[in-house]
Amino acid sequence: MTHPVHTPVVAADGALIRFALADLLSGRASSMRIELSDAGAAEPWLTRLVGTEAGLDALGKGHAEVPARPELARLALLLWIRRWWPAGPSLGVPSLDPALLDLETAVATAAVEDLAEGLLDGFEASPAELFDTAIADGALMAAAPPVADEVRGLCGRLASWFDDQDDVVRAEVAAETVARLETAAPSQRAYALAAGTDPVASGEGVLASGRASVDWARVPPGILDAAEDTVTWRIVMAPATARLEVDVAGAFADAALTATALHDGEPFAEVPLSLGAGRFTGTADLDEASTRLAASVRSGRITLAVGVAGEGVTGTTAEDRAEVVALVRARPPEDRTLAERAAAASTEEEF
Repeated sequence: MTHPVHTPVVAADGALIRFALADLLSGRASSMRIELSDAGAAEPWLTRLVGTEAGLDALGKGHAEVPARPELARLALLLWIRRWWPAGPSLGVPSLDPALLDLETAVATAAVEDLAEGLLDGFEASPAELFDTAIADGALMAAAPPVADEVRGLCGRLASWFDDQDDVVRAEVAAETVARLETAAPSQRAYALAAGTDPVASGEGVLASGRASVDWARVPPGILDAAEDTVTWRIVMAPATARLEVDVAGAFADAALTATALHDGEPFAEVPLSLGAGRFTGTADLDEASTRLAASVRSGRITLAVGVAGEGVTGTTAEDRAEVVALVRARPPEDRTLAERAAAASTEEEF
């Protein structure tokens, strides 16, 4: 089965609507696949979306390959970016501001709701929820300056949409945001980036050491550098016991993260990680059994997983990640999202 990192999807009522990642990132999505799970729930919006004849055909087969609708393609792309965007200085892929992504996704979600009422039906965040998140704690105002004109335009569109939905309070807030952006002074948001760390050299007292890569599927989006080999670890023999030390280079934001040491796939130690200067670090003492294990096996049989280490997560491979990074780096400038354009403008200002 194709990993979700390769398949942007919109969760609809009674169906999934899938796109090819390469098509979305290159700006040439021509088709979309509708896979039905509940024909009765999907029938009302499906008919509005593709017409009666094509809708009946899809209901009979349980799936359909239909021409892509730009509103759904845009939403699928933005939802994928919010979860899987592979930011990393060494990759040449900038970190994207979540407030700008939330704003643009709010507008895209509103466009889909206008396209086929009931299609989303609560499976994706609503325009109201996304807008509330975007403006929380002044995040949107702080992120807007590089693309202020576009942010004003999107907020204006949301103000009108909220007004049509009789959401008077949000319509007023969106309109006020437009007014505030008219007079906002330019500013620039800074991100804590790390260039990585040198490999930990084995020496006296080091029982085992190694490097690892962050599996994108096991960590929250937008938190860590997406490059390979950003994790270094070592098990050091102390006077009373042994300790596991972990360093994860490249932090964009804070999150509750844990590193799990595994021997032949079985966990034997956990280290809570704390955000420092552009990196996460942590240290934990090992119990007697883990100390004996570390002293008796070769480093190659010990691995480290950052984030969720349970079996319920379908992980990404190095090949998965390399393919996605290549597609993102080849992305045409004219198809960039608002957040991408803001990141590019900020980079130009720095130099």
